Amino acid sequence: MEKILIANRGEIALRIMRTAQKMGIKTVAVYSDADREAPHVRFADEAVHIGNSPSTESYLNMDKIVEAALKTKAQGIHPGYGFLSENAVFAQLVADNGITFVGPKPHAIRVMGDKLAAKEAVKGYNIPMVPGIEESITEISVAQKISKQIGFPILIKASAGGGGKGMRVVQQLSELPDQMERAISEAEAAFGNGAVFIEKYIESPRHIEIQVLADTHGNIFHLFERECSIQRRHQKVVEEAPSAVLTPKIRDAMGKAAIKVAKACDYVGAGTVEFLLDSDKNFYFLEMNTRLQVEHPVTELITGIDLVEQQIKIARNEKLAFSQQDLSIKGHALEVRVYAEDPLDNFLPSMGNLETYKRPKGKGIRLDDGFEEGMTIPMYYDPMLAKLITYGQDRDEAIQLMIQAISEYKIKGISTTLPFGKFVCEHKAFTSGEFDTHFVKKYYTPELLHQQYAQEREIAAMVGLKLFLEHKDILKVPDRENSNWPLKRTK
Repeated sequence: MEKILIANRGEIALRIMRTAQKMGIKTVAVYSDADREAPHVRFADEAVHIGNSPSTESYLNMDKIVEAALKTKAQGIHPGYGFLSENAVFAQLVADNGITFVGPKPHAIRVMGDKLAAKEAVKGYNIPMVPGIEESITEISVAQKISKQIGFPILIKASAGGGGKGMRVVQQLSELPDQMERAISEAEAAFGNGAVFIEKYIESPRHIEIQVLADTHGNIFHLFERECSIQRRHQKVVEEAPSAVLTPKIRDAMGKAAIKVAKACDYVGAGTVEFLLDSDKNFYFLEMNTRLQVEHPVTELITGIDLVEQQIKIARNEKLAFSQQDLSIKGHALEVRVYAEDPLDNFLPSMGNLETYKRPKGKGIRLDDGFEEGMTIPMYYDPMLAKLITYGQDRDEAIQLMIQAISEYKIKGISTTLPFGKFVCEHKAFTSGEFDTHFVKKYYTPELLHQQYAQEREIAAMVGLKLFLEHKDILKVPDRENSNWPLKRTK
């Protein structure tokens, strides 16, 4: 594989290209009208325009992407994450055109892309699952009967869902009809499939996921866990590796369970098996993501394994060059997702121009981004600007380094979630490790962030006054009481 096309944009496109370049592989970028001047387009060896700005007319257009790969004679297509990365039809189309899809086979994507099909696939592997039903329903009367059997609270979930869409928590029977209708409607709008199912709602859970790698020679290994419990609207915003609460025994059990899930669908490539961990540290299989995860850098930092490099090698039918025994955890890594959103206004998107864009630098700081100063944030795509990652010898060091990196990351012209990331890193619940997926609901309000701003401004003013008083003679700043400089203009 001497040339690959990256069917994506922004920071993930650049991140894949850098590894490909390191491996001596040429890269092809695809771009929409909005991304004509984007860094990933300039970085690639070749670039092909694939359509108008809306993603439906560009990055989601399968035929144009495959056509671009054939035109440039790219032997492989890497989908990144988002867009077509978990689309079995696209993976099959790529294969049908004699191009290597850098990811799992269409069968695995299809099975794990449907939560009910995934549950059915792993049923015989003795993997703990959340109590619930294993078939889709649309009738409210059926939902009422099942809910009474399971016991409230329950969770309604879209079978083909993801990202929190088509998901509703129901605390009591009277809420069920309305929440069921909303879940079905949202699932139909988001996925074109209104099928939902019901399972027991695990209160105060932690979201733990296991990274797996599987080659075409039957080797499947896990690269330990990532903690992804800091979420808003069921979307991860802060991730770390390893988790602060897993014991070696639980880590080993979850790793083995993740490998079984991969075996259940004949998985090949890099994938992530997600689990819920309850307050008693019992874990339950949630789903499998058949792609590279946004938070993959934290795993790379604690293991020393380049996951994109492994994806490409596996796609070339190479054997994994290490064993499970060769893998170990070293240090601690933390990732904060940086979105063009206003944390003071319910995280609403913040579009505009990057008037100032200064990156933090230094040992232990990694920034995966796809923007530059002066660029406009397009309204057509996910508002994530970058992933800010820090690495330290232990968790405390990684957290403190993150706080420092956030303070050095200067972005003006738009609002970002950097202040929220700092809020999380400084909060006692996070630093103590005593948190769950309800962190935002329990601890965060815009008012608290306002208070933090006010305190920081007050401290900065006091420090500034102290420095002024200490150094005014050295700086030769005129004293208003003694200076002969006129305060008023004289005639």
